[in-house]
Amino acid sequence: MSTANWLQLGAYLAIILACAPFLGKFLARVFDGERHILSFLAPVERGIYRATGIQPSTDMNWKQYAAALLTFNAFGFASLMALLMTQQWLPLNPARIGNMSWHLALNTAVSFMTNTNWQSYNGEVAASYLSQMAGLAVHNFLSAATGMAAMLALFRGIRRRPEGARGVDGINMAGLGNFWVDLTRTTLYVFIPLSLILAVLLMSQGVVQSFSPYKLAIGLEGRGQVLPIGPAASQIAIKMLGSNGGGFFGVNSAHPFENPTPFSNFLEMIAILLVPAAIPFAYGRMVKDKRQGRAIFAAKTVLFAIGLVAILFAEYGFNGMTGGHGSMEGKEVRFGIPASAMWAEVTTIVSNGSVNSMHDSFSPLGGMVPMVNIMLGEIIYGGIGAGMYGMLIFLFITIFFAGLMVGRTPEYLGKKIETREVQLSVLAVLGQTVTILFLAAAAMVTRAGLATLNNQGPHGLSEILYAYSSTVGNNGSAFAGLGVSNPFYNVTLAAAMLIGRFIVIVPALALAGGLGAKTPIPPSIGTFSTSNATFVILLVLTVLIVGALNFFPALTLGPVLEHFLALKGMVF
Repeated sequence: MSTANWLQLGAYLAIILACAPFLGKFLARVFDGERHILSFLAPVERGIYRATGIQPSTDMNWKQYAAALLTFNAFGFASLMALLMTQQWLPLNPARIGNMSWHLALNTAVSFMTNTNWQSYNGEVAASYLSQMAGLAVHNFLSAATGMAAMLALFRGIRRRPEGARGVDGINMAGLGNFWVDLTRTTLYVFIPLSLILAVLLMSQGVVQSFSPYKLAIGLEGRGQVLPIGPAASQIAIKMLGSNGGGFFGVNSAHPFENPTPFSNFLEMIAILLVPAAIPFAYGRMVKDKRQGRAIFAAKTVLFAIGLVAILFAEYGFNGMTGGHGSMEGKEVRFGIPASAMWAEVTTIVSNGSVNSMHDSFSPLGGMVPMVNIMLGEIIYGGIGAGMYGMLIFLFITIFFAGLMVGRTPEYLGKKIETREVQLSVLAVLGQTVTILFLAAAAMVTRAGLATLNNQGPHGLSEILYAYSSTVGNNGSAFAGLGVSNPFYNVTLAAAMLIGRFIVIVPALALAGGLGAKTPIPPSIGTFSTSNATFVILLVLTVLIVGALNFFPALTLGPVLEHFLALKGMVF
């Protein structure tokens, strides 16, 4: 890499590290109801509660919280699917785009409701301006806020003391906050202000924001070309900040109208990691132990660094096809290898899924790194909220192992980690793993699954494996080379997104309820520290062993095998 590339990488990491603690402090103040820099918007918040009949003082147990979350998501799915299947007859459709088919509308509605933003369509030819704004962009806000709300419930379960209230099943239930309040505060105080700032900055770089019809331009060869435009900047801002990733245009952030300059590329990469990097610091403040937040941030950063080094090494490594080092295939000239590799790493350690290059064109090992990032459960920083409650689930498993090693009941911040907590944690981790492998295997042994596969051999396996990993992990990026706009893939990928989202959220909320009902015990000489370097290393190893080794046989038959065959000049 050149000196300029190293400086860009250094500046990027410095900005993220500098902003994360301050934004984390702001988030903690927002969610704990304390005064903060945007408290002047409090009348707006209260007005929302009055208009919707919400009682912000009402505290929910985990079942009530889960019911509210699931009901809200079901309504969002149904309304978005209806919009996409009727957009032809609705306003703000200057390109006269037709209605989506039932299976494509199903896939798209599930995708944006689950914060996946997997796209089996090209936005400029399949979604009207109204669908993009009132449907997709709105869900970019709400799906991110939903993940944040589930995370906050788990935070409160960890820190709370039992209140003595008995649930219908006789279990002591501590309140976890109010889903509607968490949803409102996340949207009003976090995502709307940040999105406004980022959208203006992106427009200054040339990102389009217009309601005008598509433009006809005459190219250098004298032939006409239709240039799609639209209200893109506003959607791109929240797609980055909310870990959404769905592009306004089909080729996402490789499109010059979405990402026109190196500076816009830099801004968008910062936006991807900004909020997820701040969440561990917010956690430390909310549980009244900043060391816990710093320890989790350190574990996430170590995993991030491992992946970044691996992908840069792979993309600059020896290319068996050309006999040289590095390859520009599938990458934009204005970004080059380093900015493309960095984006691929950042977008998959966060369940963002946006792309500025074609992951399908990466080297076999370079393409494997983003896939492994997703397979780990999107917990390396991870999606908004989802990455943190996912990492806490791995943390509970780590504490269980540590408890076995020191010969005492595992505990975390005074709360015992017992059979129920371990069972729920394992369900969340293995549920995603089994879903990915089962659906990928089903696609590879059925005629419908192979009918639209454009590449054979290990690369074809990687394309199918990446598709189901991306959807179960709610990432949304794709290897491409696999035609997915058909009933088989639209339905199975929609199922993957639903399972991947809620097989983690529901156990996380159940964990919150159980932990909130536990009476804390004071630390003793035998208490295993969860804030030192030893625990950080143990947590990283647990993530790698439990999360990655489940996929080792599949990865061996896919990208690893392709790597060795590529060294001999074989391509697929």
